[in-house]
Amino acid sequence: MGTVERSGDDHTSEVESGEEEEIVGGGELAQHLMKSGITRNEMLAAITNRIHVEALASLPPNVRRRIRALRTLQKEFVDIEAKFYSEVHALECKYEKLYKPLFEKRAQIVSGSYEPTDEECLNPWRDENEEEELARAVQGAAITDGTEKKPAEEEVKAIEPAMDPNVKGIPDFWYTIFRNVSMLCEMMQEHDEPILKCLQDIKVQMHDDPIGFTLEFYFAPNDYFTNTVLTKEYSMKCKPDEENPLEFEGPEIYSCKGCEINWKKGKNVTVKTIKKKQKHKSRGSVRTVTKSVQADSFFNFFSPPAMPDDPNSTLASDIQALLTADFEIGHYIRERVVSRAVLLYTGEGLDEDDDDDYEEEEDSYSDEDSGTEEVSDAED
Repeated sequence: MGTVERSGDDHTSEVESGEEEEIVGGGELAQHLMKSGITRNEMLAAITNRIHVEALASLPPNVRRRIRALRTLQKEFVDIEAKFYSEVHALECKYEKLYKPLFEKRAQIVSGSYEPTDEECLNPWRDENEEEELARAVQGAAITDGTEKKPAEEEVKAIEPAMDPNVKGIPDFWYTIFRNVSMLCEMMQEHDEPILKCLQDIKVQMHDDPIGFTLEFYFAPNDYFTNTVLTKEYSMKCKPDEENPLEFEGPEIYSCKGCEINWKKGKNVTVKTIKKKQKHKSRGSVRTVTKSVQADSFFNFFSPPAMPDDPNSTLASDIQALLTADFEIGHYIRERVVSRAVLLYTGEGLDEDDDDDYEEEEDSYSDEDSGTEEVSDAED
């Protein structure tokens, strides 16, 4: 069995020959940047920065002097702002302890280990009669549709069985949230679904020094791995960079650490095996070899890539883009998913992007083959 590789097309520079003529105003700088192999966006940023520098250089000396004074004031503002965000994080850590009992009771209700009282089920700000009438209308429509549907339609789309009225807890609570939230749904593959149906709870543990947080995913016993908890730890910084202090925009995640998933034999959904035919150069004989490659899966979330030694390499740029997306997902789970889970389950708290009609989106097709690749002139 070979080593695991990341599947997909190789990343290449975004600078295409046909786009070179679109780069204007850079002169010799543009030509130099084109030869350096950086991406088009990086090139545009460098040229734009050069234009701003030249514009400032054209100002009278006294005006440039006053601008430097404004930068000094801005640095003082940034220092105060950093203290503000540090105190905000300390407050978040304090209030996490107040949220904890509420989230624990939520987990008990979802799992069915606790049945809420009638008083706890009251929502005085909502019209319960309207909700009950809608529920009866939905049930009535389901009965009507079941009697009037043509057999051909039933064959095309099977009707999901009705939920047992005596069921414990709230079945598929977190799985439904994953389906409703577009950011999570895009990460979830079909082979992930039976595992995510075993997801019982998601918790956040805040860290004070150094600042950061850990996401904890609790799973019921399942056929895929032996872990009961999967974790993702994020480290944050909340102070201006010494070399570029004016770029400070608040706390930012700078690194993350996943965990090892103890997959049961043959159940690792993050790896797939493909077969390749290799043809000998001289003898012409053909052999079939198997190779393991990375498969798309939500559970790759727990194996973030590590930054290479050279931070200026093209690979480092690609990995940084992946980590940036990872940080956004981790922050969203912490800020929105854990704190507003019931609203994401019901759809009340979904963003506009989450509530789009996906049928109106343009279909996309993968160029990936069926998993069998013929490689000619391969070495033994």
